[in-house]
Amino acid sequence: MRTDQMTAKRPLRPGSATSGSRDAQAPAAPAPASPRYATDDAKWAAVVARSKQADGEFFYSVRTTGVYCRPSCGARLARRENVAFHTDRAAAERAGFRPCKRCKPDQDALDARHAALVSAACRRIDTAEAPPRLEVLAAEAGLSPHYFHRLFRAVTGVTPRAYANARRAERVRDALPSAESVTSAFYDAGFNSNGRFYAKADALLGMKPAAFRAGGKAESIRFAVAQCSLGALLVAATSRGLCDISLGDEPEPLVRNLQDRFPKAELVGADAEFERWVAQVVGFVESPRIGLSLPLDVRGTAFQQRVWQALREVPAGETASYAQIAERIGSPRAVRAVAQACASNKLAVAIPCHRIVRNDGALSGYRWGVERKRALLAHERGESSEASNPDKGEL
Repeated sequence: MRTDQMTAKRPLRPGSATSGSRDAQAPAAPAPASPRYATDDAKWAAVVARSKQADGEFFYSVRTTGVYCRPSCGARLARRENVAFHTDRAAAERAGFRPCKRCKPDQDALDARHAALVSAACRRIDTAEAPPRLEVLAAEAGLSPHYFHRLFRAVTGVTPRAYANARRAERVRDALPSAESVTSAFYDAGFNSNGRFYAKADALLGMKPAAFRAGGKAESIRFAVAQCSLGALLVAATSRGLCDISLGDEPEPLVRNLQDRFPKAELVGADAEFERWVAQVVGFVESPRIGLSLPLDVRGTAFQQRVWQALREVPAGETASYAQIAERIGSPRAVRAVAQACASNKLAVAIPCHRIVRNDGALSGYRWGVERKRALLAHERGESSEASNPDKGEL
């Protein structure tokens, strides 16, 4: 006990016999590092590059400061001779090093506990007939209402109330097609009055409840397919604005997808006014900096709409990471939810999810194909798609 206290105050010299013997006495062998980081030289290269991909594979400590860090830590780079590597945080702490306050390498365990608490609260909301009160959810998590509210929003990206509303909306959308009536559907979903439901129905469903129940029957959707430099381009709009912009190799699959989204809607061909809308969209694809000033019929949860608005604020020719978007909407831990919102976007280029990349700048998935994403970004930067991807030919 006395030795442990002394060790905690004075980090052991990395590589010393004492440090090695402590690691050897660990009760369980740590998981081996990835073959990619099997040597100290490979680990050091990852530290120099501040590689996020190496995070979790190993940790490094600095003898002169007494702290241990993630490979991606943004702190000033230490001298190589003062650095030692550890297979996990427990090994670093047994060697007497404390967590870095900048990269917080010990935060994962706390994040996991917080995620578990929020996950339990989400399940409670999902199964409740009526949305539980904030005070009830907080008490079940063992936290104050204020702290629980902040934690829930940090993890999910939305408040408990917004999450509950989104789940009710999902239940309504699921129940309406097979419900005996609109009234039974909204009561089953947890709305306690028809006035409250109808006040939110347009935003929740994108159309009148009766029309949604009929699969979009009586909803009139104008659409047209054009050609652009990226292939076939489908543009569709309701009376509220553009509801679909899709890209593909051939027109037929794009039209089928639109029919699947609105199985009973009346799909009508383009008139002269709508053809001007389509021309504007094509022009925007070819010259992104001219902007697009057409109305949008955006249908999504409160969180999705916050993400989509943040995407529209990313300038043409620039990119942002999922983590940066999460930061901008005030939900830094909701990176996965941001990625899911991007994947749910039905309005290509108008809501520019193609400008979102991984933390290391690499291209991530894209509903309409990664090569189209690459071409869009190259086009916005004033490059040719061939120059940005010499191994690929034309789309």
